[in-house]
Amino acid sequence: MLCSVDPTGRICGVTGAASGIGLALVDELIVNGAAHVAMMDFDKEGLRDALDNRAHQRSKLSIHQVNVASESEFRAVLQKVEDQTGPIDIFFSNAGISRSGGVEAKDEDWVNSWDVNVMAHIYAARFLVPRMSHRKAGHLVQTASAAGLLSVLGAAPYAVTKHAAVALSEWMAITYRPFGISVSCICPQGVRTPMLFPELKNSAIDSSSTLADTVAQSAVTSAGLVLEPEDVARIAIQGVKEDKFLILPHPEVAGYMVKKATDTEVWLSQMARISEKLSKSKSENPPQ
Repeated sequence: MLCSVDPTGRICGVTGAASGIGLALVDELIVNGAAHVAMMDFDKEGLRDALDNRAHQRSKLSIHQVNVASESEFRAVLQKVEDQTGPIDIFFSNAGISRSGGVEAKDEDWVNSWDVNVMAHIYAARFLVPRMSHRKAGHLVQTASAAGLLSVLGAAPYAVTKHAAVALSEWMAITYRPFGISVSCICPQGVRTPMLFPELKNSAIDSSSTLADTVAQSAVTSAGLVLEPEDVARIAIQGVKEDKFLILPHPEVAGYMVKKATDTEVWLSQMARISEKLSKSKSENPPQ
């Protein structure tokens, strides 16, 4: 185990910081004594609103509009943060999108999911790893999903890219540990955010980024307790402090993983029955 990473006095960055888990991470980092938190998001108005609502912490915050799917744009923002505030110590690659559907989903949905849910983590690491390894210190945190450890019904682009995000996190944790860089992967299940509950979105959030398909939404909400973003952020920061790789805000996910690993055939059969039941329910109760 590497030395624990306490946010106190650290420079941190968070993507997807205008709402949901990202914004909750920002607040939790400030509570835990972070010297500065760079808030990054595609949603410019959301960032401004978030900053305005945290006027008492304004000196410790900065906002940066960025499309994390563009490496050049992402690198420019990361460089700006380091030029203005200093080397980033802890980086939360949290931005993500959800697209529902199966293999029939549009190519655009698959490509966009890959770009945001996977490549954005790679772009962040390409910039930060050389700098952190030179200092022999740093912590990278990827927000994936329980869907990346298990699956999620009705949303293949999301499930597949979140699996890739977990695999990437594992590879980085193994590869960069000798260079003093620790890695964490947050895998929550249901969280009360606009991604899962479209009715929570504000006008600045793209509704296509929500997991609005009723099969996918029902599968997540029926799997266990739906947590608040603040709960996830609190557990995530504690996990970082303890240098944990896999951070599970929903502890029952660990049990599901054991069942999947020890008897995959039974697990697949059970999931298939749930999928059939939810699909039947959707067909019998179409959206109004």
